[in-house]
Amino acid sequence: MRIITTLAIAVALVGGATTAMADMPGPDWMPVEGVMQQLRMAGYTRIIQIEADDGYWEGEGIKDGRKMEFHVDQRTGLIVY
Repeated sequence: MRIITTLAIAVALVGGATTAMADMPGPDWMPVEGVMQQLRMAGYTRIIQIEADDGYWEGEGIKDGRKMEFHVDQRTGLIVY
């Protein structure tokens, strides 16, 4: 019985971790290539990471020689913060 309980807890923990991963962009989202172009126009010289998460394109890039995080509106491509 203890093995089954331990297994159930492990499955629950793994299941919870997978739901915290990045979202899938919707059909009405700006394509990632367009978002990257907007980021370059805003001064980002390198995009390190970009993913769809919590209704935004989120990630990290290099701007003004510093590593910075960004959040981009999924439809307009405007940098929110």
